[in-house]
Amino acid sequence: MKIINLGLQDYTQTWDAMKNFTQVRDVNTEDELWVVEHPSVFTQGISSKAEHLLENSDIPVVSTDRGGQITYHGPGQLIVYCLIDLKRLGIGVKKIVSLIEVSIMDLLAKYQIKSHLKTDAPGVYVDGAKIAALGLKVKNGRTYHGLSLSVAMELSAFAQINPCGYQGLKVTQMCDLTDNISLDSIANELTQILSNHVTRH
Repeated sequence: MKIINLGLQDYTQTWDAMKNFTQVRDVNTEDELWVVEHPSVFTQGISSKAEHLLENSDIPVVSTDRGGQITYHGPGQLIVYCLIDLKRLGIGVKKIVSLIEVSIMDLLAKYQIKSHLKTDAPGVYVDGAKIAALGLKVKNGRTYHGLSLSVAMELSAFAQINPCGYQGLKVTQMCDLTDNISLDSIANELTQILSNHVTRH
């Protein structure tokens, strides 16, 4: 699996690049994980309801084709886009979601952060507060979009939304739960864990 670090990138341009990659790939195309940060942006999933955006601000709102509800992306949040051929791996959407969640939990455990899942609410939580969100799109058996993990970012923008469609849902991040972390090292560790889980599934 190829791991590509893209740095800080415009959301819409990255989304277009994911769609293009997924459209032109063939049975032999290697799966890729794209590591990226985005400037401040709210993104709406296909089932997202307008009322979950609680106030308008100068942060742009983009309606996307991924699953899930509204979320916020900003600098200091690690995003890993998962360009994976499920058909070739012989697994379904539930399995890849589970592999992504387990990978995030494994990473957090390395930093002595105890995390948990919630029934009917994809993502990873610490003491009921959301630390990682995920939303995927599957086209012709291949995924794009992926996960976002809050590492060391400005969390105040989450107050402008019902995160992932849940009123009053608290959010948290790694830098408030542990010391001595950097986005780059977390990115390297998480992509390795995820790559291992997916290739071994």
